[in-house]
Amino acid sequence: MLRKMLAVGLAIGLAQAIWAAGETPAAKSSLTAAEIVSKNVAARGGLQAWRAVETISESGKLTAGGDRRGAVIPQPVAPPGSHSKPLPIPSSPRLAKEAELPFVMEMERPRKVRMELQFAGKTAIQVYDGANGWKLRPYLNRLEVEPFTDDELKVASTQSDLDGPLVDYVAKGSRVELDGMEMVNDRNTYKLKVTMKSGQVQHVWVDAETFLEAKIEGQPRRLDGNMHPVEIYFQDYRSVSNLQFPFVLETHVLPRGEAAGKGIKETSYPAEKIVLDKVVVNPKLDAAHFTKPQIETATAQR
Repeated sequence: MLRKMLAVGLAIGLAQAIWAAGETPAAKSSLTAAEIVSKNVAARGGLQAWRAVETISESGKLTAGGDRRGAVIPQPVAPPGSHSKPLPIPSSPRLAKEAELPFVMEMERPRKVRMELQFAGKTAIQVYDGANGWKLRPYLNRLEVEPFTDDELKVASTQSDLDGPLVDYVAKGSRVELDGMEMVNDRNTYKLKVTMKSGQVQHVWVDAETFLEAKIEGQPRRLDGNMHPVEIYFQDYRSVSNLQFPFVLETHVLPRGEAAGKGIKETSYPAEKIVLDKVVVNPKLDAAHFTKPQIETATAQR
């Protein structure tokens, strides 16, 4: 559901503020982790329905900036369908005022992602074909197509498939454990610990009533020279082709744990907000969209 989901997945790191959802322990769960996942998959549309999804296209606007200190342009969160971590993109110009950046993201199994984001009248592009990645950043006056760095490739290769970390988790070689119950936005949720085949660990919070994802652990971000935890909140679920997609996603950068423990006051960063306008399931996508962008694309930006 924007690799996810933006995957789905251009991604440009943005500093932002967060109020953390309350984590008051709730009643002990009577369900096992496997039962919770089963209910989650059913609530999202069913296992067979998600197995039939080969491609997803999403479009909308990403709200960025509003940090007078100077936050970088935001990194779009993972696609709503996949609930995975965002793809990496290096630092970019800073936005003191809030702006809405139109984007289009295309995803294809298992981990192909193409994202186009409009900024300052120019189109930034990020492509990952499952093994290699490229980026075009005209907003930095860099009109040549550049390859992903080693770090970017490493992060991109750990992305979940477009259906997310919980769907078909056994077939994917993952292990899911129940890590207790917590309150998220005043609602009881099950906190699940997902250990992937690679050893990577990700936490997912599932609403105890709807069994849809309420929050997911995002890719940590380096801000002010320090790594900060990231959380992504999912809201406004809607049915598309009988599958459930969150049409509003908010990404929050958390204070560093060690700083909070020492009573150090940290900078607050405005939340990134993604509002989807349209989701299309199984669109016919051009295979060329997941290859290295042609240099003519960069030249056209001139």
